[in-house]
Amino acid sequence: MGITNVNKQINLSQIDCQGTVKVTLALTAAPDISTNPTDIVLVLDRSGSMSGTPLENMKLGAKTFIDIIDESTDSAKDGNIGSGSHIGIVSFSSSATADTQLITSVADLKAAVDALTAGGATNHAAAFSKAMQLFDPLSSNAKVIVMFTDGKTTAGPPPSPVAEAARAAGIVIYCIGLIGSDGIDVSTLNDWATDPDDSHVAVTPDETELEDLFASLAANISKPGATDIVIDEVVNPEFSITSVSPPTLGTATAVNFNTIQWKISQLGVSGNEGATLEFFVRHTSPSTGVKQINQSIAYSDAEGNQVDFPSPVIQVDCRDVITPEPCPVPVEFTIEGCQDTLSLDLGDTYLESQGRILELSVTIKNVCPGKRVALGVILTETDCNGMEHPRGLKTITVPAHTFPGCRDVRVECIKFVLPEDLNVSGGNPNGLCGVRNLKVRLLANTIDTDFRCCDTITSI
Repeated sequence: MGITNVNKQINLSQIDCQGTVKVTLALTAAPDISTNPTDIVLVLDRSGSMSGTPLENMKLGAKTFIDIIDESTDSAKDGNIGSGSHIGIVSFSSSATADTQLITSVADLKAAVDALTAGGATNHAAAFSKAMQLFDPLSSNAKVIVMFTDGKTTAGPPPSPVAEAARAAGIVIYCIGLIGSDGIDVSTLNDWATDPDDSHVAVTPDETELEDLFASLAANISKPGATDIVIDEVVNPEFSITSVSPPTLGTATAVNFNTIQWKISQLGVSGNEGATLEFFVRHTSPSTGVKQINQSIAYSDAEGNQVDFPSPVIQVDCRDVITPEPCPVPVEFTIEGCQDTLSLDLGDTYLESQGRILELSVTIKNVCPGKRVALGVILTETDCNGMEHPRGLKTITVPAHTFPGCRDVRVECIKFVLPEDLNVSGGNPNGLCGVRNLKVRLLANTIDTDFRCCDTITSI
């Protein structure tokens, strides 16, 4: 069967500017169908939500799948599934129907697919049960179920125990999901499918991709297990690789901050087998947007299997990140060979992020005992035309004192930050040599009072 499935997924849909996300690469391989006969049941969703173009695209995909298996089993597209393999068709909505048994006639299989019409609910348990009934338990053929669905279970008992029983009986389950009108639960597809989930489940929101998904699965089912696998993953330059976990098979090495090479000596040579690699990448760019995780991914093996890993994207939000000091522009120069010394004038440079910290103190006069005070401090700067520009506002709750009578209360260390790039008083904004003309206004009133209006208490 060769490489029967590949997947690449991430564990988050959105991160902040310096956020980290886990990336999972997965692939599955199995032996050649021409030397290892396989019985395959296509389980096709024909519920009401599939009506229209989704059903037509599913039919195209299923018939393409049949054609590829036809040609791969006997090296000819002769209308007959060869080499001891078979395909059966099960369709389902509120209940499930065996539209064919496990047969070899391509014409009969395609006719069964073309006859499907959409309507009814979605009973996945019945679909799995009906598919299992098609297999001969005494047959030595490999057994595969390809479940296609576009939605969640809306009828019948829970399907997970039925799928578990199928896997326990040695049946390999693949799931193809179309995100339909009522959504789809990917975790449920993962629960049904054979492990590892990443390489046995494919999901798309685009019905036009169904034919490609069916074709990719059929093409890889027909090839032998893979040997001498090399995967070169290059992540987007706006990300860097922070750590690489040991893969379930083979070895993985971080070549640099953006590249991983994963090598597997053999996969699926004697039976269905999956492999998974996890690594973490961190966003390093200051820009916001929807970004692809990988720049490129290259696959090769000794058998010439062709694979197409998905390219997941993630929303990166840098809008709340401020970078006041950009990275300096480098001055490039070269020291020639055999040159002992070099004298180079780098020109001017300036102190960065200059500014001042203003610390104010004030005495509030004649504060009565047991009464808190609300203090407001308003700071402005005056330009050469006498216009005032706001520079800060502080509001402070001054605790009540317990002195027997009224007394003065000292409030100290009221701090304001005055960046020099806001200097409107005149002078050089790149240094502290200029004068800053400031004004401060104070407001103060007691918070606590015994006053009551009309015997009522007003709360705000």
